[in-house]
Amino acid sequence: MLCELFIENLAVIEQTSIQLSDGLNVFTGETGAGKSIVIDALGAVLGKRTTRELVRHGAPRAQITARFSQPSDAIKQKLSDAGILIEDEDLIISREIAADGKSTARMMGRPVTISLLREVGDLLIHIHGQHDSHVLLAPENHLRILDDFGDYGALLSAYTEQYRLVLSLKREMKRLTMNAQEKQHQISLLTETVQEIEEAALTPNEDEQLEQLRTEMRASEKIANALNQAYTLISGEGGAAELASRASHAMESAAELSLRTAELYDQVEPAAETLSALGESIGELLESMSFYPGQLEEVEDRIDLIRRLKRKYDVESVEALLQKKENAAKRLSEMESSDEMLLEISQKASQEYPKLLKLAEELSAARSKAADRFVATVLEELVFLDMPNVRLAVDLKTGKPGAHGRDSAEFLISTNVGEPPKPIARIASGGELSRIMLAIKNTLADRDKIPTLIFDEIDTGVSGRAAQKIGLKLKQASKNRQVLSVTHSAQIAALADHQYLIRKETDGTRTFTNVHELSDDARIEEVARIMSTDQITDLMRSTAAQMIEQGKKTP
Repeated sequence: MLCELFIENLAVIEQTSIQLSDGLNVFTGETGAGKSIVIDALGAVLGKRTTRELVRHGAPRAQITARFSQPSDAIKQKLSDAGILIEDEDLIISREIAADGKSTARMMGRPVTISLLREVGDLLIHIHGQHDSHVLLAPENHLRILDDFGDYGALLSAYTEQYRLVLSLKREMKRLTMNAQEKQHQISLLTETVQEIEEAALTPNEDEQLEQLRTEMRASEKIANALNQAYTLISGEGGAAELASRASHAMESAAELSLRTAELYDQVEPAAETLSALGESIGELLESMSFYPGQLEEVEDRIDLIRRLKRKYDVESVEALLQKKENAAKRLSEMESSDEMLLEISQKASQEYPKLLKLAEELSAARSKAADRFVATVLEELVFLDMPNVRLAVDLKTGKPGAHGRDSAEFLISTNVGEPPKPIARIASGGELSRIMLAIKNTLADRDKIPTLIFDEIDTGVSGRAAQKIGLKLKQASKNRQVLSVTHSAQIAALADHQYLIRKETDGTRTFTNVHELSDDARIEEVARIMSTDQITDLMRSTAAQMIEQGKKTP
């Protein structure tokens, strides 16, 4: 459940903290007061797209923080998979939007990706905005709604898995199927690649080693002179090694007579040995620096060969060339045995496709049964929402198997007695769409475990008795989960367990929007204001008080 929402520097909200409770929480306020900003804030903290226009003018950044109590096991598992552990703590999510439009997200103080934010948000809150009813206008959404209602999730998953298998087999068959001329051309190219790289007899890191060898060879005379001079100074007659050895021998007899001399001798002796060994190493290196005539030319030719192969096969290293050869050899082997592989895969596809058709048939049957139950349940909801004459039908058509089965679905509706059902987009008004969507939401409510539902002006286009019925449905839904509703309807506001006023104020230079929970007396004034068209009268206040009192008694 959403317990607290903190907003800072978001649009016209400078800073506000909203404490929320379970039950039906209603937000009201005058037109233009910024009611939608609260919904925008929740959308942002749940991973929806943000822009720099959301940041309050002149502020460096906007900050939204939401606190949720008792996160579900599914949420805890998703967070655990991301390395975030929570036990009995509240879940705290924050989103920061910089003035340049960049945003960062955190959970329990740790940075997270926006994709993880969306995944967790989908398990915390469902937001139904006033424009979401237009989902009903697109028939491609109708099958998903029907599947959300149906109790055949395992069957749908089995079909999806089988469809992916069949699709992968078809793709592999297509990859292996080519005409003889194209096949021979491909074999020729692959054979050339394998042979050319094999003939080069490359070894790992050879290019780097050759470059180093060439550098040494080009500077071999200079290097040899330096090494020869160093060798002479260390190992030549009267060199450092000989002098150090003589010094060691000179101190050896004295070391037996003096402790201090012995300590110095212990340092001189290893120094003499080190110089002797160093001279030998320099001599060995000097001998290895001798190159035979034409060796530099051979190295240059080898480097040129490797560079040409790199350019031809568009790679950066010898290792990549060797991998290119391995891949080509593997592909060549596949192509040379492609006829056998194609036959094997074709046989497997012929075995798996009938299974797909069988699952598609079972899925169609399950959808047909679900459609009847769906229609009956939604119509029952619509009768309560003052749409008793509505007729609803689900037009199911079958075709070729696709990603979601072989079915397409479209909701048809008739709002007038005697008129046949037609596509929703051609029949329903804005107010009717809102009520139909609410009926569907209520129908699907028991199919998920989302703890918080938000309705943003679900009552758009309706008033009077219809608005009262919408409010009762929201009240009913709030018995099993938290419901937040932004509304302009007095009937819905009066049914609230908690009512919040969103009010816009100005100090003459800047505009501010504040949100605070209303007391009982303040609620009477606000509900009366919503009902009034001009001036609030005592009669309106009395009516508002009665509506609120009745709302408290509504089960």
